[in-house]
Amino acid sequence: MNNDIIEEITEGSLIQHGKGNDRVYLMSLKGNPVLTIQKIQQLASLNKYSKLFCKVPKSAAPVFFANGFLLEAFIPKFYSGKEDVFFVSKFLNADRLLNIENKQLIGLNKLLVKQPTKKKIPKGYKARTLNTSDVQQITKIYQDVFTTYPFPIHEPDYIIKTMDENLQYYGVEYKGKLVALSAAEIDLDGKNAEMTDFATHFSHQGNNLSSVLLEAMEKTMKKQGIKTVYTIARLNSIPMNLTFLRFAYEYSGTLIKNTNIGGQIESMNVYYKHL
Repeated sequence: MNNDIIEEITEGSLIQHGKGNDRVYLMSLKGNPVLTIQKIQQLASLNKYSKLFCKVPKSAAPVFFANGFLLEAFIPKFYSGKEDVFFVSKFLNADRLLNIENKQLIGLNKLLVKQPTKKKIPKGYKARTLNTSDVQQITKIYQDVFTTYPFPIHEPDYIIKTMDENLQYYGVEYKGKLVALSAAEIDLDGKNAEMTDFATHFSHQGNNLSSVLLEAMEKTMKKQGIKTVYTIARLNSIPMNLTFLRFAYEYSGTLIKNTNIGGQIESMNVYYKHL
């Protein structure tokens, strides 16, 4: 899959777009929302993308609603512990809404009611922060676990670049070898962080290593003054959803047919927690 492009548009708004996810993702809104909406709609029309997906402050959301966008999820007190963020979408092709994961959504209902408890972690695993010396192991695990992914995490140059910017990578070691990974995408100005890019090598799955990672990440985020942590988790991954529910994250919505991951476009669940 060709990697989607990340670029700045009108007044510094940051977007990701491409045929991989078949969408425009407004990652950060700057300036006039009307101009930004016009730009992303033009871009989608030009490239025949089937979805517009936007992460915007609550104050800007009414402008998006006026232009046909729908609310799919939200996180309260997202920006500096004050303003909410809204995840709003506009579907441009009805085919995008075919084959919605109805069975998984009904199963999610049962997970949310059940309130799962934390599981014990087998001995011998240890979490640590990662650095550039770990890049080859990082990309190897991501290549083994994901056939496709919305960002080029399979490429060493991308990992190094994001390490230098706003991502902190974490790993779990077993007998001196990395066997599980995750990353925190940090917005220091907004005091929030996305807990993302979780992957466990097939030979170590079932040991709840995502919990080891998440616990280590949360401790670090607290020390760095982060107020809100969140994730966008695959609806189809019951273990990943359970991990966040065990750590008392709140479910706040589902992004329907949103992300190309594991070889197909899937729906994603939004969870958040205030630290």
